[in-house]
Amino acid sequence: MAATPRFRKDAVVVPEGKHPVDETLPPLKMFTSGLQHVAAMYAGVVAPPMIVGPAVGLSATETAFLMGASLFTAGLATLLQTLGFWKIGAKLPFVNGVSFAGVTPMIAIGKGEGDNAIPIIFGAIIVAGIVGFLAAPYFGKLVRFFPPVVTGTVITLIGVSLLPVAFNWSQGGNSAAPDYGSTQNIGMAALTLAIVLVMRKFLRGFLQQISILLGLIAGTLIAIPLNMTNFDAVRNADIVGFPTPFHFGAPQFQVAAIISMCIVMLVCMTESTADILALGKIVGRPADAKTIEGGLRADTLGSAISPLFNGFMCSAFAQNIGLVAMTKVRSRFVVAAGGGILILLGLCPMAASVIGVVPLPVLGGAGIVLFGSVAASGIQTLAGAAMEKGENALIVAASIGIGLIPIAAPGFYHAFPKDLLVVLDSGISTGCVVAILLNLAFNHLGARKGAAGEPAPEPALAH
Repeated sequence: MAATPRFRKDAVVVPEGKHPVDETLPPLKMFTSGLQHVAAMYAGVVAPPMIVGPAVGLSATETAFLMGASLFTAGLATLLQTLGFWKIGAKLPFVNGVSFAGVTPMIAIGKGEGDNAIPIIFGAIIVAGIVGFLAAPYFGKLVRFFPPVVTGTVITLIGVSLLPVAFNWSQGGNSAAPDYGSTQNIGMAALTLAIVLVMRKFLRGFLQQISILLGLIAGTLIAIPLNMTNFDAVRNADIVGFPTPFHFGAPQFQVAAIISMCIVMLVCMTESTADILALGKIVGRPADAKTIEGGLRADTLGSAISPLFNGFMCSAFAQNIGLVAMTKVRSRFVVAAGGGILILLGLCPMAASVIGVVPLPVLGGAGIVLFGSVAASGIQTLAGAAMEKGENALIVAASIGIGLIPIAAPGFYHAFPKDLLVVLDSGISTGCVVAILLNLAFNHLGARKGAAGEPAPEPALAH
């Protein structure tokens, strides 16, 4: 006799027995499927430390160390999400990695701080992670203040804020170098960009998912005979190593830096909530309040402990949600295997330093697609933001306009106190604050009926 279906409160029918999310696969398939998740997210994990390191004055060797530490901590955070313990973890096939949202604020925090830059950044992340962890049970009640009009604006600003980094890489990365902006550098960036686009167009399945990674490899191979590569970082790297706790010094705590990273944490928690909701639907286990709380606890705890091992703030990687939908492999243990692979990569400094071989113009060409896709995700989110209702279009216009000031006019706030510059010099932080305040003013406080006073929609998925 057939098993009696089990009914849940959300009216989704789940047969008796093990849910596909909780299934384990044969070892080989578990490893290869987990490796696929790692390949899809690898470039996204190493890009933030690759940007922040040189921006705050780290050497190539120290930046490679930072990338290895980011792989290690991304693996830890992924295990927290997929396996979990107590009330921590969504226990879904949910990948965590370094958030792009923190890149511009971290650069603003570290500007002019010298050797104290990384300790100040890490101190701010630790506090923001703890605050987020404590706020996780209540965050579900605040989600309505982060509708698509807010999240879409912030995600768009994240992508746009990062694009100048790709343009700088495309020119060579060092404005003092004689070949900065040379036709060779820009030509190599354009060639890499073309390779990525062609691969994205003609490849299918797994290979299409890792087209950016393949583009980086192809561009680097072409650059070798042109003497544009440097293998020193690989030669000097150890095969096995551990990310020494507080390698850059004990964390330092500055109020302005903490405020800036707390704003970033709110952005990350909003994105993660949207991703948990989307992933729950994809795998057939709709996320309830308990699942969201567990997922946010894993995000924030992972962020709080990440600086201990020299890593940055962690949040959901939405591109891996698309991979789950494409492959139909819903097991959270597959993603946990991917987390284990990330930890192993983080324990191999040589693996992290390989990225250091990639010439900056090659990174710049791929970065245009990588960072541009973040901005495109924000635009996609804004497409579902009911722009025709109330003053939503005005909210987006003002928030993006103010958020673009540090990019379009870098010296705009030069007369302001230094502590304020930590927040003001980050278009993401200022744009987010403006979007939240304007959304409150127009859509919540005395909103007109039938316009934007209607309940805010669920956050849209950011890819």
